[in-house]
Amino acid sequence: MELVVLTGRKVKSKQVESLRRMGVPFFVNACGRAVVARSAIEGRTGVANRGESGARSGWSPAVLGA
Repeated sequence: MELVVLTGRKVKSKQVESLRRMGVPFFVNACGRAVVARSAIEGRTGVANRGESGARSGWSPAVLGA
């Protein structure tokens, strides 16, 4: 239900397409549904995302990176 609100789409394939366009990190589970971590939406980052200096590093999609 929350993905419908986030993406504005009810069809699973359209939700995936919308998430990709928005640059929201997600994965597709075994049922074919998109799963988005709450931390990706709320802007929280964990210790695993911190660099050597301890500064937070933001997520960016692979298509934008070099």
